[in-house]
Amino acid sequence: MRAPLALTSGALMMFYMKEMYAFTHGIETATKLLGSTPHDQLLILTSGSFSCLPFFSTGFLIFMVSFVKDREFQSFFAKGCTILHVFLALWRFWFERRVEDLA
Repeated sequence: MRAPLALTSGALMMFYMKEMYAFTHGIETATKLLGSTPHDQLLILTSGSFSCLPFFSTGFLIFMVSFVKDREFQSFFAKGCTILHVFLALWRFWFERRVEDLA
């Protein structure tokens, strides 16, 4: 059940970021969150796409690993996914601190 959810969420966040921001924050705030200059917009969209790509690919990998019967491998894979998400969160936090408060 997690794999389709991760695949769908990752794909929506990668390819429909503007629509997702408008749905969750409102159109006016979404416009501010996406940046005021073309350079800011490019940085924000690139950051969002790169942070959602591992989410999407992890969902795809979870789907593939779900067919493996070896519990030791699944445990190893789960630890790797946890480490990946921690590094992704740290990178996202570092990047977001450097982006000015647009809202």
